[in-house]
Amino acid sequence: MEQCACVERELDKVLHKFLTYGQHCEQSLEELLHYVGQLRAELASAALQGTPLSATLSLVMSQCCRKIKDTVQKLASDHKDIHSSVSRVGKAIDRNFDSEICGVVSDAVWDSREKQQQQILQMAIVEHLYQQGMLSVAEELCQESTLNVDLDFKQPFLELNRILEALHEQDLGPALEWAISHRQRLLELNSSLEFKLHRLHFIRLLASGPEKQLEALSYARHFQPFARLHQREIQVMMGSLVYLRLGLEKSPYCHLLDNSHWAEICETFTRDACSLLGLSVESPLSVSFASGCVALPVLTNIKAVIEQRQCTGVWSHKDELPIEIELGMKYWYHSVFACPILRQQTSDSNPPIKLICGHVISRDALNKLINGGKLKCPYCPMEQNPADGKRIIF
Repeated sequence: MEQCACVERELDKVLHKFLTYGQHCEQSLEELLHYVGQLRAELASAALQGTPLSATLSLVMSQCCRKIKDTVQKLASDHKDIHSSVSRVGKAIDRNFDSEICGVVSDAVWDSREKQQQQILQMAIVEHLYQQGMLSVAEELCQESTLNVDLDFKQPFLELNRILEALHEQDLGPALEWAISHRQRLLELNSSLEFKLHRLHFIRLLASGPEKQLEALSYARHFQPFARLHQREIQVMMGSLVYLRLGLEKSPYCHLLDNSHWAEICETFTRDACSLLGLSVESPLSVSFASGCVALPVLTNIKAVIEQRQCTGVWSHKDELPIEIELGMKYWYHSVFACPILRQQTSDSNPPIKLICGHVISRDALNKLINGGKLKCPYCPMEQNPADGKRIIF
């Protein structure tokens, strides 16, 4: 972020100079045009009278020519100075950012399973495009990359984008139909999506004026299943009916007409629908890209240290980074357990195992501690059968 701030400061200087130069240029040219216009009027008047050019008028013309020349030179000089400021922005970018990002990672890291990794990357891009609603682009990429995507994989994204497009056009029909058909599963997720959709439809009826009052009262019956959990919100909506004839926009309930409710319903639907369909709210590609942006400066620094100390072999493992990088809780999707015996992080091939006594070690450590078909816990004297250990997930 510090590098971005440095470039941003240089960019702000250039933009300020552009603004100042434009204002100064406009003012100087307007003054010059006004001055030349006055001189032209005097020359035209002298020509009509048939009088010869006076010495005073001749001197004024010489001063006018000199002023035009000085103004043009000054503007050209200022413009040249702006060019140098623009070039400084480019230098600031080169100084604060590593242009060769690919050099951060050794080519040997990607040697194995190259074709498989390429397909995984293509699938991540296609999934991101489907999730963003770029269906035609995703289809084109599948054809060009000969990637076979099942219809069952596409269907949730197609349905999700169809309903979101309707919500962006303030059409609640498809979303309400979907929420009602999935009511039981949404209740299991403690979702309030269906209630919020009914509330928004009720508010639209209120916004239509007193002529929709009876229809709004009739529609309020949809709130009955949600009365226990959303009693306060329902009371507020019922109270707003008192001000319907005076106009809600001038009442204490004017917040009900806020357009932010439409943005909120889109976010709620996306979150709850993704949870119900087993999809992530953010695509794996966008999450990987964002976490990579956090990790890249650290990897750039470690690359410089490796090159400086000439220890290129320090990063030889393909499945782990040479140092630990703190990404923050936002990117915590899986817990990590380090074996207290072997001092290694557990993985799918070497998962954490809970012993009968309650202590947890890695599977590799368990196999190393087996002696004569029995296992003695390294932390307590309890002997046990290695087969009684259970794999755990934190």
